[in-house]
Amino acid sequence: MEYEIGGDELVSTAVVRAVSAIEGREPCFLRPLADVVDPAVLDTLFDPRYDGTPRTGGRLSFVYNDCYITIDNGEYLTLQLLEDRFCDERDP
Repeated sequence: MEYEIGGDELVSTAVVRAVSAIEGREPCFLRPLADVVDPAVLDTLFDPRYDGTPRTGGRLSFVYNDCYITIDNGEYLTLQLLEDRFCDERDP
């Protein structure tokens, strides 16, 4: 699943929303994101620079709630359920 992060949406919020959507569960029933990564640090990694120019080229991947998540440039999330990811790696 791909998810485009809104211009005024925090990256940490986008992660929780996207995982909630792919798992079909309300965000309040997910494991806290802070158990995996500090949400404030995650947001800061993709914040604009001090002079207001956007950061470019950043990429971060991690596992949260049985999903493999990749954040590209603070603009896009790619989510894959771990069970699907491992099946794909075994298939030729």
